[in-house]
Parts: sequence; C-alpha cells; structure tokens
Amino acid sequence: MRSLVTGGAGFLGSHLCDRLLAEGHEVIAMDNLLTGNPHNIAHLEGEPRFRFERHDVTQYIRIDGPLDAVLHFASPASPIDYLELPIQTLKVGSLGTHNALGLAMAKKARFLLASTSEVYGDPLVHPQQETYWGNVNPIGPRGVYDEAKRFAEAMTMAYHRAHGVDTRIVRIFNTYGERMRPRDGRVVPALISQALARQPMTVFGDGSQTRSFCYVSDLIDGIYRLLMSRETDPVNLGNPSELSVLAFAKTIQKLTGTTSEIMFKPLPVDDPRVRQPDVTRARTKLGWEPKVKLEEGLTRTIEYFRTLASS
Repeated sequence: MRSLVTGGAGFLGSHLCDRLLAEGHEVIAMDNLLTGNPHNIAHLEGEPRFRFERHDVTQYIRIDGPLDAVLHFASPASPIDYLELPIQTLKVGSLGTHNALGLAMAKKARFLLASTSEVYGDPLVHPQQETYWGNVNPIGPRGVYDEAKRFAEAMTMAYHRAHGVDTRIVRIFNTYGERMRPRDGRVVPALISQALARQPMTVFGDGSQTRSFCYVSDLIDGIYRLLMSRETDPVNLGNPSELSVLAFAKTIQKLTGTTSEIMFKPLPVDDPRVRQPDVTRARTKLGWEPKVKLEEGLTRTIEYFRTLASS
C-alpha cells in the first residue's frame, strides 16, 4: 500500500509513519511544521519507502502516482497550540479536511480522519460512547478545536455518503509517549517536565477532574486496525482506566523521584470535568484494547524527557 499521512512530523503522525512502514507500506509524510518537528522523522532519512513533503494542507494537495490511503492527522492538538493558532486550527479542520478528502476521492483511496474526544466537549454522559453527540461551547476559547474536529467529521461522512469515499473516523482520547513536545501545554509533558526540572507541578482546579491516559503504541495499533477494518462509524480509542489529574500528578512524583510540590491553579475555561472512553466498539469491531500499563508507559516517557533535558 502507498499511504499519505498529513501531520506526519507530529507526535502521533510520526509514530503512525513508523507503523505503516513496519507493515510494508510506502509512506509520504506531509507537514507544514507549524507544530510538527522534523526530528520526529529524522530516523527515517534514507528509508527508500519514505518521503517527506513540506506542505500546508489547507492549500491544494498534489501527489503524483497512486494512493491507497490518506490519513489526515494535520492539526494543532494541544491547548497552547490551538489557543495561539485559532484560525489555523479552524482552517486545517475545514479546508485541510476538504482537500484531503478530495485527494482520497480522486485517488480512490481509503480516508482516515484523526478526530478527538474533544467532540464530546464537557460531557454530560459518562463514560462517552460514540453515539453521544456532546456538550460543546462553540464560541468558547476551546471551540476552535472542538468545532474544527466536529466539522471534519461531518465533512468526512458527507464524502462517504455523497461520493462513496471509503472513510474511517477515530476519536482519540488522551495519549502520551515519546516525541511529545515538553512545552505543548498538555498534562503529561507539562507535569513530567516540571517534575524533572524540580519546579512546582501545576494542577488546575482541585485536581478532581478525570482523564484516561493511553500509551502511544496502543493507540497506533488501534488506528492501524481501524484503517484495515470495514468500520465506517466513529470509533473511540483510548484507555478506559479513569484517573484524577491529582492522582496522575502524584504518580509522576513517585516515578521521577522529584522533590517538586504540587501547585494548584484556577481551572481553565470549559475544561472538561470528566473524560473516559467507552471502547466497546473498538473491542468488538477491531479486537483492540490497550495493553501498556500506566506506570510502564510513563517510565518510558519520563526517560525520553530525561534524554531531551540532557541533550
């Protein structure tokens, strides 16, 4: 198979490129490097089945030759990114998705959209099933990301229904692992970076809000299974083990051996109080569930951040 990964130099995109190559695909990674990092794919230089193209997918996408799959992962994905880049976030979710779908249609390729648990907003249903429509503030500061992804899902289903494009939608819950940026504003890199630097570890609110953390290799396995399946409805991928942010911070304290204390700050606007995926559909349709335990995945991630700090 010959596959295009938009956002291919990002955290998830680069891991996805690795998996596709391991499965025998020829891979084109496309990224404008707005939030992506060329170091994430530097190890693939010289790989004959891999090519990188620097391009903004909100502009027309041209790929010569056949394509079997288009995996659309281009988007700012952390609160700091999409609050600093609101217009770019909306454009990549709308124009970028439109262009990527148009390419898939022209090439008769399978299309996979990287959506997000943020489509559920601050959920009133817990845990979140794919049939839940969400509780989203469209004009709040987080709305630029939430609504960009909700629009992207609607556009994907429109191309599926109107043009017969073979589509997949994955709703990604909190994921962590190597290649995350230390200062991207997400809870895992923020807390680990603060702990390693012996700085106060920031917890927002009283820390009782919950998250469900999935290690990156588990997530990528689920995405590949979805790509190769026949499932066209959205599929949640994430770890259903729910943990409070405060308990998570204390786990990082223990694993790093830091002397950092936990510092509480006001809760950001529209910050979700709960976040836990119902992964029944992934289990039954894909035969998937996460395998890496939290402490194992965090230990690997902490070692990666230690390496960054010492380099």
